[in-house]
Amino acid sequence: MGLLTPTTTRSESGYRLFTEQTLNRLAFIKRSQSLGLSLSEIHEILEVHDSGELPCGAVKQHLLHKVEEINQQIQALELLQSELLGLLSGWQEQPPCDRVAETICPNIQ
Repeated sequence: MGLLTPTTTRSESGYRLFTEQTLNRLAFIKRSQSLGLSLSEIHEILEVHDSGELPCGAVKQHLLHKVEEINQQIQALELLQSELLGLLSGWQEQPPCDRVAETICPNIQ
């Protein structure tokens, strides 16, 4: 994806040689990933940086979007938790015979 530009050079024995700038860039990439940003989102941010601008505004927008996604996931999980607790509160270890014949597990169908 070209995230580590400028490209690294190699030593005579084949090891990659990283400049301080490349190590800083790699640290930024890893930190961004740990915050949930995708490589394509990171690429967009690095393009802003590489054009000579401070990308903090772009980073903030991506993080705000990530927070909104997390909030939606939390809501979906809370709804699922509520549904599961509701099922478990009325759980019958031995459901009526007529329901057993019609389903695989009457407690969830």
